[in-house]
Amino acid sequence: MTRLTKGYIIALVGTAIWSATAVFIRYLTETYHMPPLVVAFWRDLFVSITLIVVFAALAPSLLRVDRQHLRFLLLYGFVLSIFNSLWTIAVALDGAAVATVLAYSSPAFTAIAGWKLLGERLDGSKILAVVLSIIGCVFVSGAYDLAAWQVNPLGIVTGLLAGVAFAVYSLMGKAASQRNINPWTTLLYIFACAAMFLLFYDLTLGGLQGAFSGSPAILQIASPNLLWLGSSWTGWGVLVALAIGPTIGGYGLYMVSLTYLPASVANLIATLEPSMTAVQSYLFLGERFTREQVIGAGLVIVGVILLRIGESRAPAAAPA
Repeated sequence: MTRLTKGYIIALVGTAIWSATAVFIRYLTETYHMPPLVVAFWRDLFVSITLIVVFAALAPSLLRVDRQHLRFLLLYGFVLSIFNSLWTIAVALDGAAVATVLAYSSPAFTAIAGWKLLGERLDGSKILAVVLSIIGCVFVSGAYDLAAWQVNPLGIVTGLLAGVAFAVYSLMGKAASQRNINPWTTLLYIFACAAMFLLFYDLTLGGLQGAFSGSPAILQIASPNLLWLGSSWTGWGVLVALAIGPTIGGYGLYMVSLTYLPASVANLIATLEPSMTAVQSYLFLGERFTREQVIGAGLVIVGVILLRIGESRAPAAAPA
């Protein structure tokens, strides 16, 4: 098995696991009306605690990182917290359909930035894959309905910024691999840092909710009441499962795939997430899987296949 094939398999498995994230978050936000940034804080905190316990017991070396990388990892954690925040705000302002399309504009940003900054290849097959992935996400998310785009300019800007933040997240993951930081160590440190930043966002945004009483979208984002679930063991169990399962598995394998693949390729494979989420929502939540979603999923899959063919025919690139 070539490194390229191994990278594709790891990225596909990671995306499949990652796609379950929305099902867990939807359950917590709809059943318990839990503010998204409170969910994000506990998810990131539980991820950090779980990794610390597992690494301490099985691989203590993964807890250590060179001091020269600490600033980089702190910045990387900040980027992760910004992406999580922008994504939840975009959903509140735009709705899930438009927010999904805007967030998954990230492959275009990643392809261009990877070409300029990391020396990654940018050819016709990759450009075509980017176009197909964006069109596919439009169909899967239902954003082909013009009524879904009747949002304010702030919503559009926020969604596009979420796409930029995800592109930066992917590029920094590739930079971490080039620094020879173990991907699981990277995962631990960036989620610990992101939890710290999200705690600050919840306390400040939630504390200012009285000043935004006329904006329900703002009120639904954060809360200073971090113990939102109270004594609901079911809710806490779902939150822990969200951290241990789709978050560690999905984000972790995506991070590992960046040691084998260019950031732009891994990001394009990640655009399969909405399609996989739609399938899981159909299977576990009884949501309708429409013909348009099937078409959209097919377009994204075709884009990934064309990308794989193009990558296998391309000459090996020199290290950036």
